[in-house]
Amino acid sequence: MGRTPTPVTTPESLPESLTFRSDVTVELVKSSASDADVLFAARVSTAGEQSLDELKKDPERSKGLINYLMRDRHGSPFEHNSMTFFISAPIFVFREFMRHRVGWSYNEESGRYRELEPVFYVPDASRKLVQQGRPGKYVFVEGTPAQQEAVGSTLRESYEQSYTAYQKMLAEGVAREVARAALPVGLYSSMYATCNARSLMHFLGLRTQHELAKVPSFPQREIEMVGEKMEAQWAQLMPLTYAAYNANGRVAP
Repeated sequence: MGRTPTPVTTPESLPESLTFRSDVTVELVKSSASDADVLFAARVSTAGEQSLDELKKDPERSKGLINYLMRDRHGSPFEHNSMTFFISAPIFVFREFMRHRVGWSYNEESGRYRELEPVFYVPDASRKLVQQGRPGKYVFVEGTPAQQEAVGSTLRESYEQSYTAYQKMLAEGVAREVARAALPVGLYSSMYATCNARSLMHFLGLRTQHELAKVPSFPQREIEMVGEKMEAQWAQLMPLTYAAYNANGRVAP
C-alpha cells in the first residue's frame, strides 16, 4: 500500500497559521571587537611587538590616532576584530545583503533541509509606499490609507496562496527543495552574518541614510532597518571608532 498523504491545510483555515511581521531582528551573538584592536594593529608599523602593550592601555588616550586613521583612510587596522550577528528578515533583504562580499561570511537557513515556517513580511503604516521621480533622483512619500490597505490585503492573499501551494506539494511527497519554489521573497529567513568593523562601515555607508554622511545613499528601508540595529550594537563595542566614523562623514576607510 502507498503512503497516506498528509492532510493539506485548507485555504479557509490557513490564515490562522500564518504569521505576518513588519519588523526585523538583529542579535549580536558573539564578538571580539574593541578600539584597542585598531590601535595595536596600527602601531605594529612602528613599534613591532611592543604594539601589544596597547591591549593593556586605555584606548581613550589614543583616540586621535583612530581619528587620523579614519580621516586619511588607513583601513586595514579596522579589520582586526570580529562580530557575528543573527538576523531575521525577509528573503529580499538577504538578497541585497549578500551583495556585500568583502569581509563578510554568511550562513542562512536552508529550504532544502527544513520545512520553512509561514512567517511573512507586511509593511506597517510607517513604510513609505509611493516612489516619485526618475531612477537616481527619486524619493518615497507616504501612501494613502487606500494604498496601505491594498498592500496589506494583497500581500496576505498572495502569501496564503503560495504557502498553500507549498504545503500541497510537500503533502504529495515533493522534495522541499522543489516545493520551496512556490514561496515569495517576502518570506522570513534567518542567517548568521560575520564581519569586521571596516566591512560593517562600508555596509552602513551604502545601506543607511544619515545626516552626517558625506556621500548620499538611498537604501531600501527594510535593509536599512537591519543596518540601524547592527550599527547600534557596534557603537557600544567600539565607541571611539564609531565616533571617528561619524566625524569623518561615514566613509569607510
